[in-house]
Amino acid sequence: MRIASIILASALAVAGCSSTPTSPTVNVPFSTTDLRVGTGAEATAGRVVTLNYTGWLYSVTAAENKGTRFDGGTYTFVLGTGNAIQGWHQGIPGMRVGGQRRLIIPPSLGYGSQASGPIPANSTLVFDVELIGVQ
Repeated sequence: MRIASIILASALAVAGCSSTPTSPTVNVPFSTTDLRVGTGAEATAGRVVTLNYTGWLYSVTAAENKGTRFDGGTYTFVLGTGNAIQGWHQGIPGMRVGGQRRLIIPPSLGYGSQASGPIPANSTLVFDVELIGVQ
């Protein structure tokens, strides 16, 4: 009986834990924070922009709310055409080449209720982006 109680208690403890460092119940608003203001060409709708970026799952307990890193690299897209997540289309305009910005993107402006690769459904995302080109 004692072993069964220990197994049951362990199972309940594991069930109460989440491996996802973000919670769909956390209501974090969209925000942008300039980390460095650029001086080059400005990112505006209709222009091709190239970014260096790193993305993390939002975590209330992690430093700078940067939980698990899920992606990073360079990405080029036409701003304002819907070929990136909506949070990028809202958070990139006004940046100038050489600038760095932190974007906090709630699920409604990210991937919503759909999981995407390593990003769980209903995830708030943190991106640090650096604008490296505008055409």
